[in-house]
Amino acid sequence: MPGAVCRCASPSQPRSADSTPTSSCWMPPKATEHGLWRTRCRCPCFRLCDDDQVFEEFNGKPDSLFFNDGQRRIDFVLVYEDERRKETNKKGSNEKQRRKRQAYESNLMCDGLQLEATRSLLDDKLVFVKVHAPWEVLCTYAEIMHIKLPLKPNDLKTRSSAFDNFNWFTKVLQVDESIIKPEQEFFTAPFEKNRMNDFYIQDRDTFFNPATRSRIVYFILSRVNYQVVNNVKKFGINRLVSSGIYKAAFPLHDCNFSRQSEDLSCPNERYLLYREWAHPRSIYKKQPLDLIRKYYGEKIGIYFAWLGYYTQMLLLAAVVGVACFLYGYFNQNNCTWSKEVCDPNIGGKIIMCPQCDKLCSFWNLSITCESSKKLCIFDSFGTLVFAVFMGVWVTLFLEFWKRRQAELEYEWDTVELQQEEQARPEYEAQCTHVVINEITQEEERVPFTTWGKCIRITLCASAVFFWILLIIASVIGIIVYRLSVFIVFSAKLPKNLNGTDPIQKYLTPQTATSITASLISFIIIMILNTIYEKWPKTQTDYENSLTMKMFLFQFVNYYSSCFYIAFFKGKFVGYPGDPVYWLGKYRNEECDPGGCLLELTTQLTIIMGGKAIWNNIQEVLLPWIMNLIGRCRTVSGAEMRTPRWEQDYHLQPMGKLGLFYEYLEMIIQFGFVTLFVASFPLAPLLALVNNILEIRVDAWKLTTQYRRMVPEKAQDIGAWQPIMQGIAILAVVTNAMIIAFTSDMIPRLVYYWSFSVPPYGDHPHYTMEGYINNTLSYYRVADFRGRENPYTGLGNYTTCRYRDFRNPPGHPQEYKHNIYYWHVIAAKLAFIIVMEHVIYSVKFIISYTIPDVSKSTKSKIKREKYLTQKLLRENHLKDVTKNIGVIVEKMVEVVDNNLRPKVD
Repeated sequence: MPGAVCRCASPSQPRSADSTPTSSCWMPPKATEHGLWRTRCRCPCFRLCDDDQVFEEFNGKPDSLFFNDGQRRIDFVLVYEDERRKETNKKGSNEKQRRKRQAYESNLMCDGLQLEATRSLLDDKLVFVKVHAPWEVLCTYAEIMHIKLPLKPNDLKTRSSAFDNFNWFTKVLQVDESIIKPEQEFFTAPFEKNRMNDFYIQDRDTFFNPATRSRIVYFILSRVNYQVVNNVKKFGINRLVSSGIYKAAFPLHDCNFSRQSEDLSCPNERYLLYREWAHPRSIYKKQPLDLIRKYYGEKIGIYFAWLGYYTQMLLLAAVVGVACFLYGYFNQNNCTWSKEVCDPNIGGKIIMCPQCDKLCSFWNLSITCESSKKLCIFDSFGTLVFAVFMGVWVTLFLEFWKRRQAELEYEWDTVELQQEEQARPEYEAQCTHVVINEITQEEERVPFTTWGKCIRITLCASAVFFWILLIIASVIGIIVYRLSVFIVFSAKLPKNLNGTDPIQKYLTPQTATSITASLISFIIIMILNTIYEKWPKTQTDYENSLTMKMFLFQFVNYYSSCFYIAFFKGKFVGYPGDPVYWLGKYRNEECDPGGCLLELTTQLTIIMGGKAIWNNIQEVLLPWIMNLIGRCRTVSGAEMRTPRWEQDYHLQPMGKLGLFYEYLEMIIQFGFVTLFVASFPLAPLLALVNNILEIRVDAWKLTTQYRRMVPEKAQDIGAWQPIMQGIAILAVVTNAMIIAFTSDMIPRLVYYWSFSVPPYGDHPHYTMEGYINNTLSYYRVADFRGRENPYTGLGNYTTCRYRDFRNPPGHPQEYKHNIYYWHVIAAKLAFIIVMEHVIYSVKFIISYTIPDVSKSTKSKIKREKYLTQKLLRENHLKDVTKNIGVIVEKMVEVVDNNLRPKVD
């Protein structure tokens, strides 16, 4: 029915706004298997609606949230383009779309919803269909959806805080309760129509809040069919929107974000959220989580609660990380091995072997002086301390978040949410196969047979595998780029052997290759990420199923280059006379004499910083530009008088997976903060700054640039919790291996305690002097053969040095690994085992000693459940007693009448 109000209770008698449709037009959904499937039902006035297309002219206030009668609240808005006013020749297609929409809207009215259509004031082709759910419909579906509703005011719930003893200090950070008033708490229970008297119904208009009304209406919209083809039902507003029959479907914001509504009854929650949450001046304040949850639903609320808690915990990690960074920065001048590299009498006299064939020349170790100074900042004892700390920190964060999440479940009344959840309509539509349930021995419908499920899993796994192979191919391409460009930089940059050229002093071939490769790697990551997000996905890709597949792709996409630099680059290079080649052509690249840690730090900085900038452009700039273009297209001066539904239509849609990508962005950041933090102690600080801005940017985006989302329930953060736990376990291994194999800490410790003193060393006491000379092996220049022959335009040398622990020329086992190498390997393996076991033991103790739900929260949950059951029993007992009393009175009256003497 294109845009008419169903005004009939019978073909001849109009129906009032709050009346229930007649049985010929509507049946209680419980009578039709919980309202999930219905055949097409024609409203008695459907013929009139089809032929005449009654449209209501808007005559209300711009901020009005009601039908034109000012009584019925708008719970949802559907938008379509009138086919008769389209400038197109596809008449057959337009007619089919019109009939589908008419069938859908007539079935909505048959389900009891009331519709009112209004043409756009700015574009007469657009039609806005406003949807209202009467009291009877709300009650019926509240029971079907097991929605918990108030029974009685609850004085048990109190907002607990870890900072209660510091209210004098934190008061400035709190939300002003005179502006955003605390919500009244209630005992709740799943709604039942036959026990309506038990519920706290003071006003029918406010008993169901706007968020609950929108949920109920969306539940109906998602399950009403519009066509039956070959006994297959096509239904749901999502399909109609995706096929273009409707342009949009959304609940309304309650007011303009920048000013309060003219309607005195409007709570102005959007305005309050913008003022106290999204506005830049509120950046230092705590988030009004209760109001966020009330306005946007628990799913949005739990995301911002998690993001806020994660940001708070990052504060501690950032402080420790900055302390470790400052320790390395102020002690870099005491770094003995860096002094040796920069010393003209030590590093200035060490001639290094060429790192590529033919075009590369001999080079002087002193040209790496600047990079060795920078490396001292990150490759210090503070790195080890910080890596161990972060292994403990991530466990504390996850355990304390579980406790905080349990408190929110209690405060937001989602403890038993799993019992309330309904199957998705898309899933129900696929349930066409009948099987026998092994437990109940009854028939039930499932979406796939066993064979079909296997095929589906195979196809999904193949798709994910294909994308992972594509990422691996891109990584290989980056490696080939590194090898090729390193040769070019080695040939083109000034060949000053002593490294005194100002360009060569700061821009070595290794540095130039590393920076350009990191930038290209970041660009490829963003391109692949964008392509994968646009890859077609079916409606069955709901979030928990999509999470693992998408995270696996993103994990490989973002972290593969970091894993390569940390654990593969420079590890399998051979030695100058016998190098290892990629694909038989490209000589494997080597690390700087100080290792690949500085390059890993560079890679992390570029990807984390670039990702934050790119995400802000995508999330803030693009929606703002799109909305600005939309406003410019509107008639000048018309925006101030356009109704609320038309203003919201010109905002950007959030999308079903909008929140999913917000989680994904933060989890990827969480991986950078934990997996590779041993190489970059400032990562938590960057994440902290980014998250402080991210919270307010997301808040600004939701309140000002996007349509209101359908409020959804959520008990926790879903599949992201086990993903973070997996990252936390992997982080211990990666950081231990970074310290052992990527940094030079273990070789330095082995030299200090074993090889600096007799019998291996010449020094009388433990020292780091002579470390550089001890860790660079010798190679005879005359042993170069074939394509390994270096460029010799800068002089003739008999020997050169290279980074490895091998015997010198002339040794009985020349170029074989020496005793120092085996000591270092043993120390590295021992370090990894000890560090992993220590941190895992601490993690286990912390997890065991910190329960997921605090004792006080458990007691509150049990207490509230007991009082709720007691209240229901008492109300039921009162009803029974009242009914018995009525029966007894009637019986007494009958007996009195029988015993009373009859008067003639």
